[in-house]
Amino acid sequence: MATNSPTRATDSSRIVPLTRLFPFVQLDLPGALALADGRYVLRDGERERVLVVETHGAPPSPRRKRRKPRAATPDAKPQPLPLSRATLVRAFAAFDDEVAAERWLARTTTEEEAIDDLVAEAIATLNQALHAHAVASADPHPQAVTAERVVAARLGYGSGQQVAVGESSVAREVDIHAGTSSRRRRDDELRPQERVAAVLGGRETLDACETLLLRARADLDAGRTREAALQLRVGLEALLVELPGALEDPDHDADMQAIASRRDEAIKLATSALSGDLDPTESARVADLLSLCERVLRRRRILSS
Repeated sequence: MATNSPTRATDSSRIVPLTRLFPFVQLDLPGALALADGRYVLRDGERERVLVVETHGAPPSPRRKRRKPRAATPDAKPQPLPLSRATLVRAFAAFDDEVAAERWLARTTTEEEAIDDLVAEAIATLNQALHAHAVASADPHPQAVTAERVVAARLGYGSGQQVAVGESSVAREVDIHAGTSSRRRRDDELRPQERVAAVLGGRETLDACETLLLRARADLDAGRTREAALQLRVGLEALLVELPGALEDPDHDADMQAIASRRDEAIKLATSALSGDLDPTESARVADLLSLCERVLRRRRILSS
């Protein structure tokens, strides 16, 4: 992201500098992120984004020697958490003047869909960086961020010098939790807490296909289509073994037959993924087949609850 401003000649004797302004999305999250504080440049073809990570109120570095246990106060208050601030700078969408920047901000902050899209872009980019960190550090338990974890979100713009350190010229806080009623309805429909209690209490077990297909969904949503195809291949096989006759329902039987008929398709997609990136048609087939498998799991959760 270039921070030096271009110049414009207004006449033969006077040069007026232009300061480019960069739009950004800023998210505040409780706790510390696995990523170290700093600036990370992400390139996707001709598009460049910059992710700025800051931690506020971080605890002091751990001692070399563990302290001896001390008596705990029964009514001790929880220790305050640090706050992580992630700012996604859309360097590819810079404005040449403040009029254009303010017009964009005014329009965007009045459109719920635009707000949701920008926040989703920021979350996806942050998760991309967290995934890269997990793989680079061989961490089998990668950190991931969801919109539900965000405690504050802002849209704004600033100069290159400002946004490079998470600051801005103008910013507006936006509400990203108003549209979560559909998520609550889904949770109410599936009643996950009842199943959690049953699993932890030893009254029910989780099927391997559920875990494998969840991983496939996470990879697909993050744009990792190769990994999604490979996870889908194994998850589909596990589903065919674990769920035949799981419900006395004609729709369940029909979907299971459809999945079985597409088993060779899943194998071919996984084999193609081993050779390199999937093309758009193959990626669409992965998404369609995964949705079919998820429909079987969802129906069973609803009708079995």
